[in-house]
Amino acid sequence: MSAFRSLIGLVVWLAVCFAAAALGSFFTGPAIPSWYAGIDKPSWTPPNWLFAPVWTTLYAMMAVSAWLVWRRAGLTGNSLALTLFALQLVLNAAWSPLFFGLRLLGVAFLEILGLWALILATLVAFWRVTRAAGVLLLPYLLWVSFAASLNLAIWRLNP
Repeated sequence: MSAFRSLIGLVVWLAVCFAAAALGSFFTGPAIPSWYAGIDKPSWTPPNWLFAPVWTTLYAMMAVSAWLVWRRAGLTGNSLALTLFALQLVLNAAWSPLFFGLRLLGVAFLEILGLWALILATLVAFWRVTRAAGVLLLPYLLWVSFAASLNLAIWRLNP
């Protein structure tokens, strides 16, 4: 693969991942100062300013991870791993509209459990292609584990 094609591939993976981020922020941004500010949250809820840099870093790591897998054999050579990646990205993008947009806290919790399972499956599939790609998804899995706990706690505090 040429260096130019590889660079274009990285840009595409970054664009795909940050498109999911943009969809989430479309629903999250307006809800933070209004609805989210007024609901009960556990004492261990991180400050609002922390979420944007964490998610920005995670989306960049996700993109690089997918790019590493893609570079090994393209879309068809690693179709299962990249399909799992696409599915988890769809669930990732769906969580914010459920939680912040529709305020369906219980549904969002069930959805994030599915997201967690797909991230784990993607991590394992990526690890089998290249260990670096799997390692890059570990912080994402850990953060979504925390986010699921936070989602559950908020749901329980705001029945």
